Amino acid sequence: MTNKTIITVATTGAFPTKKDNPNIPLTPKEIAEDVYECWQAGASIAHLHMRDDEGRGTMSIEKFRETVALVREKCDIVINLTTSGDLNATDETRMIHIEELKPELASYDCGSMNWAHSGLFINHPSFLEKLGQVMIDNDVRPEIEIFDAGMFYNSLHYIKKNLLKTPAYYQFVLGAAGGIAATVENLVFLRNLLPENAHWSAFGIGRAHMPILMTTLAMGGHVRVGMEDNVYYSKGRLAKSNAEFVERAVRLANEVDHAAATPDEAREILTLKRRYS
Repeated sequence: MTNKTIITVATTGAFPTKKDNPNIPLTPKEIAEDVYECWQAGASIAHLHMRDDEGRGTMSIEKFRETVALVREKCDIVINLTTSGDLNATDETRMIHIEELKPELASYDCGSMNWAHSGLFINHPSFLEKLGQVMIDNDVRPEIEIFDAGMFYNSLHYIKKNLLKTPAYYQFVLGAAGGIAATVENLVFLRNLLPENAHWSAFGIGRAHMPILMTTLAMGGHVRVGMEDNVYYSKGRLAKSNAEFVERAVRLANEVDHAAATPDEAREILTLKRRYS
């Protein structure tokens, strides 16, 4: 299974709007239909954020509940729910959907940082300890999101405390405002920090999307694409859909003889507990 590439699609995020790209999905129905199209195109994991009725990022359990139900009606894609979709959310609202919906994966942002002009992205040690235990109790695998090298070393602390199980699954986030810059050199640096048995994926935000995508595939990593990270398919041309990003990632993965993993192959690689009948 090591010659398979897991393609995650991040459909929505907390910040891009219809003004940025009219094709971005925001409602539960739009997100579910978009995820279904991405699954058909070859995505094996869907990383999901929710929006409120005004289009703002929210951790509303009702929105998560509705969207997850709609996605599960349509396909068997692995569901990965964010725990950081609203900078004003409480510790409790960042975790309640994990306990109720029990997704196969959920994000674990392993440290705090400045979101440039957007405010503070706070992941307090006490919250990370609680979140790690909630994921263990509900058999949800953490996707450890690394925005800079310090967050990687934080993850080693929580692994030592048995709050993160190994082999760990890391997602390198390059190019976030306040995080590590999206360069090939930085990607190689982060990859070289990992223990030998760790699983990893990466993506670059905005114009860095393609260099990071192609380098990750060349290095044998898994990849993430989607309008959460980049609303442009190419310079000056807005993406028509998230599926368009997935289709390109599938083609590139095939070119390096690491074909796209199916959802069940992704579950096998990451040792996920299947939630679908």
